[in-house]
Amino acid sequence: MPPFRHSPLTSLIILLLAGQAHAAGVPTLQEVTVSSGSQDLTGVADSASEGTVTAKQLANRPLLRPAEVMETVPGMVVTQHSGDGKANQYFLRGFNLDHGSDFATQVMGMPANMVTHAHGQGYMDLNFLIPELIGSLKYRKGVYAAEDGDFATTGSARIDYLRRLDKSFVDLGIGQHNYRRLLAAGGHSFGDLNLIGALEVSGNNGPWDQPENLEKYNGVLRLTSGSAANGFALTGMAYKADWTATEHVPERAIASGEIGRYGALSANDGGQTHRYSLAGDWARTDEAGARKASLYVVDYGLNLFSAPSGYISGVQGDQHEQADERTVWGGQVSRSWFLGPDWKDSEITAGLQFRQDRIGKVGLYSTENRRRTGTVREDRIEESAVALLLDARTQWTSWLRSNLGLRYDQIRARATALAGQYNMDNGGSVDAGQTSPKLGIVFGPFDLLGQTEFYANWGHGFHSNDVRGATARSNPQDGSAATAVPLIVKAKGSELGIRTNPLPGWSSNLSLWQMELASELVFVGDEGVTEPKGASQRHGLEWSNYITPADGWIVDADLAWSQARFKQANPDNGGRHVPNAIPLTASLGLTADHGGRWFGGVRLRYLGAYALEETGEQKSTAFWMANLKAGYRISPKLQLTLDVLNLFDKKANDIEYWGGACTRSEAIGGTCGSGIDGRLVHPLEPRTARLGLRFSF
Repeated sequence: MPPFRHSPLTSLIILLLAGQAHAAGVPTLQEVTVSSGSQDLTGVADSASEGTVTAKQLANRPLLRPAEVMETVPGMVVTQHSGDGKANQYFLRGFNLDHGSDFATQVMGMPANMVTHAHGQGYMDLNFLIPELIGSLKYRKGVYAAEDGDFATTGSARIDYLRRLDKSFVDLGIGQHNYRRLLAAGGHSFGDLNLIGALEVSGNNGPWDQPENLEKYNGVLRLTSGSAANGFALTGMAYKADWTATEHVPERAIASGEIGRYGALSANDGGQTHRYSLAGDWARTDEAGARKASLYVVDYGLNLFSAPSGYISGVQGDQHEQADERTVWGGQVSRSWFLGPDWKDSEITAGLQFRQDRIGKVGLYSTENRRRTGTVREDRIEESAVALLLDARTQWTSWLRSNLGLRYDQIRARATALAGQYNMDNGGSVDAGQTSPKLGIVFGPFDLLGQTEFYANWGHGFHSNDVRGATARSNPQDGSAATAVPLIVKAKGSELGIRTNPLPGWSSNLSLWQMELASELVFVGDEGVTEPKGASQRHGLEWSNYITPADGWIVDADLAWSQARFKQANPDNGGRHVPNAIPLTASLGLTADHGGRWFGGVRLRYLGAYALEETGEQKSTAFWMANLKAGYRISPKLQLTLDVLNLFDKKANDIEYWGGACTRSEAIGGTCGSGIDGRLVHPLEPRTARLGLRFSF
């Protein structure tokens, strides 16, 4: 198993973080409450489906995993079908986003989505997030913003950490299944400069029969001055994780008693990953306009071992390794001009974005117990993307404003085959470009049910395909002929929406949307090939509410319905359903914090049944679940919290698939063949309690 590599920059960051942590404190996972329709966005927002989550709102949401902060995006669902060191599974607007293929996320200006990734295109691992340090999470739905490019098909999110920490603190967390967590965070100001340091160490075995043995180390050092509009920030981050995974398994293996509900078919799946980064941003705003610039560099690696099909290839198992080693660097610059009343208070913005992924090695290997036994494919990739964008916002009258955007993207890449018996004919250079127009019109605000605005949005967008699929000539598994796929997959969407305040303290958003995607092409990392799925169309309705009925009380409620269909029927079964596209989700949250001794919140989440294959005959099981947080302030500097996750101990599945797999007994008995189609499941974790103690100073 390849070892982790530590650069001098990484070692320096870790040493600085350790020194800072000595004088700092540590937080535990907090709750995230979404202001998906807050009143301050009236007169500012470009659509009904955008919003901002603030640090104050990230206070009382119980979280099983760090990436669940993304569920503050109304309608988004975050699950897991493997170990907690692997990127989560995301769902939004009738899309199975897999590990991030159609939703773009940035953290401190750095892209979280990985192109041409060993496991899946757009792989978005957010396990390095420290929720207590998040200062804001800004999200948009759809393809309507010129600032958004690759992967922003269903939308995008921009996460920024706090620029100042007024109180240092230490959080200690313990819980069932050997859960433990220490997070120390501290801040200090030197005139206009603010320094924040944090160090997180955590571990967990989970409820699995095969202990997860998760070990995670995470650190942040951040130097800031001023605000995001007038100031700068320099952020160093270091993250490393090692874990053993329990993958999804055939449901029949549990039903027959071959394994328990939390059992594993394959021993020693899991992996190790790291992410070391340095990012800087600068901004200046005055009466004439605004200027912004940012740069980043990321050292990333992953060795992922899994056997999703069990024992199709024999009793030795189907385990394989997906390995990824890369450096990502890039940035953006933009200039805005405020033209004043003579030009209808127009704001014109021009920008340039650049990103390069230098992937020294991305590979797929057959393995047994994490030892390589063969190479399916191994490649070196260099992929560069540049984008030019123009955006014009104009206030035509007191009740009409518009946003007109234009974006041009160009991607160039080269793949070089390094190893693999049937892979050496693959590779070469490829490039593609796309022009994406955007248009948004806002009517209002009107004095109707309080302040009310109406929105109409339209735009083009895209997600990129894996470079290995775009330069394919042969199947690396068996040498059969393969057809190269387009490097860019086009998307087109539109939306009608309303943002209103029916009663004091109640903000409500309603949006009706539709989306067309030219192809559902997906690179299948488990096989090293790109799988064509055809063009698709989706439409849906979303309703989000944020209510503050009294001081210290917050109620948020979201409902999202969607329908996803392929334009052409599947030739094998005649079906048009898009598998794993969740048609109905709902969430309801209640939090209370009056600044006194007691505080806390409860959240409910519902996932409707979804089609597991194209005919829709096989469906998942719908379920709802609840999480609870209760806290007590022992003193101004000491507080105790209790999180109860899966409060009512629901026996449901975090994820369900339909596909071919074999159990060990089926392989031994000779009944496996080329795989037995059936339901593949990964159960929800049972009711779990976690205690947290925070010391502030």
